[in-house]
Amino acid sequence: MVEFMEKVCASLSDNEELTVEERNFLSVAYKDVIGARRASWRIISSIEQNEESRGDQDHVSVIKDYRSKIDKELSDICGGILKLLDSKLVPSASSGDHSKVFYLKMKGDYHRYHAEFKTGSERKETAESTLNAYKAARVRCEVSKLKTGPLQMIKSLRLITAIKTPYLPDGRFDLEAYDAPVHMQI
Repeated sequence: MVEFMEKVCASLSDNEELTVEERNFLSVAYKDVIGARRASWRIISSIEQNEESRGDQDHVSVIKDYRSKIDKELSDICGGILKLLDSKLVPSASSGDHSKVFYLKMKGDYHRYHAEFKTGSERKETAESTLNAYKAARVRCEVSKLKTGPLQMIKSLRLITAIKTPYLPDGRFDLEAYDAPVHMQI
């Protein structure tokens, strides 16, 4: 579905926008693809931590290789939608319409997903991009005086971003601490 929606977006003229239905299909397509990879990443990270605590370096090596493949898939997926948003969807969206806010929020979401598995300066830069996209969405709501839907969505955003993604003192990802607030949001 992602490939199909990318083709639909590519077929748009410069000032043409996706319909609400097409926009929702795009969102669902990417959400399904990224959701599966994020779940895989959390599971494999948990397994990696367990194997490290057991001291089984052979398993840890194989698991790290597999996690790096998932990292690449996540980067490719996030990069693909972020490129599409920046090059086509955000610029062509009507400034007073919900679509601009929708795309900016989506941009923040995919920067956040991307930051979840990054480390160091990459993580910090991506987390800043997350906050900037959410702020832009909120400003767009306020400037456009959008009173329903996206405005409440942006105002009620709990930024469980990569800035706050929990790590243990030894650098391992703390899955239990991460999952608790995520489940509260759901």
